[in-house]
Amino acid sequence: MKNSSSPDGDKVKPTRLADVAKAAGVSQGTASNVFSRPELVRPEVRDRVHAAAEAIGYAGPDPRGRLLRAGKVNAIGVATVEPLSIFFEDPYSRELMRGVTEAADAAGAGVSLISTVNPERLAWNIESALVDGFILSCLEGGEKLVELTRARQLPFVAIDLGRPDPTISAIGIDDYGGASAAARHLLELGHRRFAVIALEYDEGKPGWAHPDQVGEAGYGTVRNRMRGYLETLAAADIDAGTVPVWAARSIIGDETMPDLAQGLEQIFAAPERPTALLVMSDRLALESMEWLQQHDLAVPGDVSVIGFDGVPEGAGAQPPLTTMAQPIRRIGRMAAMAVLEPGSLSPSQQMLPVELCLRSSTASPPR
Repeated sequence: MKNSSSPDGDKVKPTRLADVAKAAGVSQGTASNVFSRPELVRPEVRDRVHAAAEAIGYAGPDPRGRLLRAGKVNAIGVATVEPLSIFFEDPYSRELMRGVTEAADAAGAGVSLISTVNPERLAWNIESALVDGFILSCLEGGEKLVELTRARQLPFVAIDLGRPDPTISAIGIDDYGGASAAARHLLELGHRRFAVIALEYDEGKPGWAHPDQVGEAGYGTVRNRMRGYLETLAAADIDAGTVPVWAARSIIGDETMPDLAQGLEQIFAAPERPTALLVMSDRLALESMEWLQQHDLAVPGDVSVIGFDGVPEGAGAQPPLTTMAQPIRRIGRMAAMAVLEPGSLSPSQQMLPVELCLRSSTASPPR
């Protein structure tokens, strides 16, 4: 609709659909059909209504009102507690969004990215989002996000919830089992000296970490993967206290690689260097391999590296990265369908399998 002013500056009433109908000499229902269901109106009548609308400055019905009346906007909201750049820069998040958009494309739906990084804007961003439901990604520490999303009374699904909650629809993986399988693979190759490159286990706490700290981490994904590594090593008589653990920053950005490099420098400056790295994400594993090769340490000749995620970039690395692969795109598709088809995912934790993807970055330790 268009507001206009009289020559003396006073506002006049905005033009309405009823004004268009009157100017075109048709009923208001016919005028409405011209804009919402034009196939029901004869071409000559459509032309007359459009000409009348243009003459009196009517731009068409307000789309927001139409969406509210329909009760559906045909869009999925993806909310994250990390910067939105993660969906473009992080390999895991990119692959996840590929799955979300595949499902959205198939349904003819849109996708809206919703930033929740700024706590002052969090409530407004969730409350004002024009979506049919939400996918909550990177949910660690996002209790407020869940609370606000519940208040919208729209369908929502959490990815990697971290803590079981029977009242929330969630899709996750067996982080403990996947990490245990990664450690077991390296043990079977004959490795006895390990180091762990962990994801940040609590906000603002990168750097050296005692295994007990990470084992009691506030972030469920990190806690469960650490337990999987260390308990499997302990079963092979390897003391967790002898395994160096470096927690790298989780947030994508220029600080990530220097932070990781600092940890690797200290790990490999020790008198007894590890022959195998257990790495909690493929992104960090790929960056670790790059650092090792820059420092004349062959992968896997000197150091074996195993990641966790199964991002496409791992297959193209030199050497290709051995990893614990989770069905990332499937998770994205399932999450999108839970929003597009409410009721397709019951309020429970859906656990998907993780599989060892054996490539060339792991081998027997050097003699």
